[in-house]
Amino acid sequence: MNAEKRHEIFARLRDHIPEPTTELNWTTPFELLTAVLLSAQATDVGVNKATARLFPVANTPRGILELGLDGLKAYIRTIGLYNTKAENLMKTGRILVDQHHGEVPRTRRELEALPGVGRKTANVILNTAFGEPTIAVDTHIFRVANRTGLARGKDVLEVEHKLLRHVPRDFRQDAHHWLILHGRYTCVARKPRCGSCVIEDLCEFKEKIDLA
Repeated sequence: MNAEKRHEIFARLRDHIPEPTTELNWTTPFELLTAVLLSAQATDVGVNKATARLFPVANTPRGILELGLDGLKAYIRTIGLYNTKAENLMKTGRILVDQHHGEVPRTRRELEALPGVGRKTANVILNTAFGEPTIAVDTHIFRVANRTGLARGKDVLEVEHKLLRHVPRDFRQDAHHWLILHGRYTCVARKPRCGSCVIEDLCEFKEKIDLA
């Protein structure tokens, strides 16, 4: 895929969704970090329901610590893997209080040192909370990048590096939100909705399915 076609793809995605953002509800970097930690193998809808109960009670690292592990679990037990997620969130809260004055750090190295935070989560925080032009490659982006021909790769890291290299600079800040939303609602895994896709004629997927 050439640079002209990539530019047109993102121009159309921007026209389709002018102000893309995460579907997780948050107002502070720590709320976003909490929501992303809880979202692994869970739906954004399910996470938002849990955080709607949790955040009014505890939406800071110190507040999470004051809840205690069992108290935290009571708020997030509707989310898959809640035991492990609660433990990671408690440990993260302790590190943030002890080492970062209760603030979410702004570097990849410090973020990835937090329990439960990998490269994808760090990229989400850096991009969405702090405005860095990172691209967090999840299963949706991996699928869309490979299927369309935007950035083919055998693993998420290869796709991330190719996207960072090939996505036009003007679109890089919002690229991962556009691709996630496109993968979630149009370029879905089993039966992509090619007939209602705004980039169908630019896409290099050879087995297009006409499902409007």
